[in-house]
Amino acid sequence: MQYASNRGTRDPDDLHGLVEQGSSALSEAPIVAVVGATAAGKTSLSLDLAEALDGEVINTDAMQVYRGMDVGTAKLPLDERRGITHHLLDLLDVTEPASVAEFQGLARGVIATLREAGKVPVLVGGSALYTRAILDRFDFPGTSSAVRERLEGELETAGEKALHDRLRELDPASADRIEVDNGRRVVRALEVIELTGQPFSATLPEQVYHDPASIQIGVDISREQLDSRIRQRVAEMFEAGFVDEVAGLLEGDRTLSRTAMAAIGYREVAAHLTGSMTLSEAKERTVIRTRQFARRQDAWFRKDSRVVWVAFDDPGRVEKALEAVRAVSA
Repeated sequence: MQYASNRGTRDPDDLHGLVEQGSSALSEAPIVAVVGATAAGKTSLSLDLAEALDGEVINTDAMQVYRGMDVGTAKLPLDERRGITHHLLDLLDVTEPASVAEFQGLARGVIATLREAGKVPVLVGGSALYTRAILDRFDFPGTSSAVRERLEGELETAGEKALHDRLRELDPASADRIEVDNGRRVVRALEVIELTGQPFSATLPEQVYHDPASIQIGVDISREQLDSRIRQRVAEMFEAGFVDEVAGLLEGDRTLSRTAMAAIGYREVAAHLTGSMTLSEAKERTVIRTRQFARRQDAWFRKDSRVVWVAFDDPGRVEKALEAVRAVSA
C-alpha cells in the first residue's frame, strides 16, 4: 500500500556509507524528531535516519495509536518498515480516549529504554503537540472529571461552535490553534482555563528541550507541492479501501471516541455511510481539512527556531540531517 508520502526505499549500498557516518561521532544516543506537514515526506526520512543511526522509530501521531485506523491515518504497513522496530502504534481501541499526558509518559519510557540499549530514538508523526510534549519541558495541568463531564454535556447540547466561541472569548490564541470541530480539545482547553484561571495557551510547553541531546529535523516543501501531494494521498486512501475501513470500525453501532472521531476523514466517511454526504463530497472535504491541518502544522514548527530544515526532494537531505544530529551529539 503506497501513499503520496515519499516512502520509496533507498539503495542499500547508498545507505551503507550513511550508517558509518551516522553511528560514528555520537558520544551518546540523541533524540531525533522528524517534523513537518502531513504528506511532506517525514516517514521516508525517519526510516533513512533510523537505518543510518541504528535507531528505532517512535510514533508521535495521535491517531496512529488506534488499532484499525490504518488507511485513513497513513499508517506505514509492516512490510514497508524496512525491518525497523516501530513503537507506540496500535495501542488503543477506537472507543477509548487518547491522552497527551499518558502518551508523554509512554514515549519517554520507550526513549529511555532505547538509549540504554545504545539505540537512537527517531520520533515521527503528525501531532505537533505530542512531539513537543515529549521533547520539551511540559508539565500537564490537572483534570477534573466533574468539570470535564459538564463541558462535554454542554458540547452535546450547545454544539461545537458555541463552545469554540466561548474559548475565543477567554483565550483567542488557543481558539486560533484549535479547529471548531475538534470538540475534544476545545473541552480540554476550557477545562484548564476553569481549573487554573489561566489561558490554555499559557500551559503549552516551553521551547526548552527536556533533554539537551535532542534535535528536530523539519521536512521543507512548498505549499503548491504539498497541496498536490495531499490530493494524491487522499485519492489513494479512498482507492485503498478507506470507506470499508471506517464501515468496519463502526460495525455493530460501535461509537468511536471523541479522539478517534477527530481524525481527518473519518467523520466525513461516516457521514457518507449514513447518506448525509456523497462520496465525492467526503473526498473533497477530506482534502480541504488535510490542507488546513498541514498549514497549521507548518506554522507551528516554523515558529520553532530549533528546527533544522531539509528540502523534501533534496538528494542530500539524509546527509544534512545526519550532520545536525552529529552536531547535537558531539
